[in-house]
Amino acid sequence: MEILNRLRNLDAYPKINEDFYHRTLSGSLITIVSSVVMLFLFLSEIRMYLYSATETKLIFDVTFPSLPCSLLSVDTMDISGERHYDIRHDIVKIRMDHLGNVIESKQDGIGAPKIERPLQRHGGRLDHNESYCGSCYGAEVSDDDCCNSCEEVRAAYQKKGWSLTNPDLIDQCKREGFVGKIKEEEGEGCNINGFLEVSRVAGNFHFAPGKSFHGSYSFLQDLLGIQTDNYNISHTINKLSFGKEFPGVVNPLDGVKWIHKTTSGMYQYFIKVVPTIYIDIRGHKIHSNQFSVTEHFRDADVYPKPPPGVYFIYDFSPIKVIFTEENASLLHLFTNACAIIGGVFTVAGIIDAFVYHGHRAIKKKMELGKHT
Repeated sequence: MEILNRLRNLDAYPKINEDFYHRTLSGSLITIVSSVVMLFLFLSEIRMYLYSATETKLIFDVTFPSLPCSLLSVDTMDISGERHYDIRHDIVKIRMDHLGNVIESKQDGIGAPKIERPLQRHGGRLDHNESYCGSCYGAEVSDDDCCNSCEEVRAAYQKKGWSLTNPDLIDQCKREGFVGKIKEEEGEGCNINGFLEVSRVAGNFHFAPGKSFHGSYSFLQDLLGIQTDNYNISHTINKLSFGKEFPGVVNPLDGVKWIHKTTSGMYQYFIKVVPTIYIDIRGHKIHSNQFSVTEHFRDADVYPKPPPGVYFIYDFSPIKVIFTEENASLLHLFTNACAIIGGVFTVAGIIDAFVYHGHRAIKKKMELGKHT
């Protein structure tokens, strides 16, 4: 009873009983609820007044459940002629088993570090003061060219437009366990995430099995001697955005999943990017982009056979969209706060009066024996 009496003292709507106030338990409960509602609405107004936009980097996060990290590469190209193959900076690859459990996370690509004592110069006899120089196996541009790692041999082949079809015959690759590393990851999946910087011109970036290189006006795939006609390019796009985040932005590819187990092919996303400027209430500008997308799958059974992979072909719209936040004044904040307090207080008083008088009416009927 003592607790109930103390609770009654919180009643902000005391009832007039002739010449004194009468506090009720229902009134105190309504007072507590209305106070919580007022506090919540008031804090919401404060948050809107002090709101500032957040920024993040352009990022992507894609999971390939049936492609090992050792075979997965990221390449970009645009109509200005700028091309980047097998991008590794700002890229993280996470090895996953067939159940989606993380095995290993790594920043760089596959392969072991550069061997300390590579082949002698072109297989010849090494003089006492001569430094080691690994063979490029016919891909040398000059006699002074050296390939001291499997990656350098592959890069030399790439410049020639050749395909490295049998790494087992390359001593550097054998010493580094290059092929063994690939075979070790068979049956695994890969999550690849990071961010890329691209020019504001039409182009594409793609995730493909094998290391891409340019030759004879086409993009071929160096599949490292373990080619197969059925690369499963099933994938889930966890996140993909073109630019910094801003309030209200919707990235239509976030959470998109595509599963295809029967055949390989090329999955294409055609993206129309709209430059966007967001100006917050403090005048801070966020230069970003919105985009729309359509999808298309090209089966590997058609001719000419498309290279397997997931391709994002983007183009920028000549139209720019500008969003501006309304600058809510301090007077506007106070007006809303008074409206919240007065409105909630008044409505709560009406509810309390209805409960109180309803309770009294029922009680009076019970006393007269008219209520069953």
